[in-house]
Amino acid sequence: MVQSNQKSSGVIVAALIMLILSALLVWAPVIGPIIAGFVGGRRAGGVGRGIVAALLPSLLMAALLTFIIASVGAPPFMGVIAGVGLTAYKAINSGALILGAILGALL
Repeated sequence: MVQSNQKSSGVIVAALIMLILSALLVWAPVIGPIIAGFVGGRRAGGVGRGIVAALLPSLLMAALLTFIIASVGAPPFMGVIAGVGLTAYKAINSGALILGAILGALL
């Protein structure tokens, strides 16, 4: 029972590490998420757990950015433009974060 709790907390801690490192390394578009994913994947302890830990910050950031865009009260066409840009950014960021998590878990 304790081991199961430690595994789930490892994924949450790894996701938080990835989220913080991604925010700190935002100036490095592809390398930053790979580094964050690598460190978080090492912390998660397995490939599957690393992928789950990589998806959590991606979903959280997408929800947060969507909320910020929606709360600005811009015209609808600005929302469409922001949504397309957000989707492209998150696809690149999530892919790099997952790649880093897989590499970190395997090494």
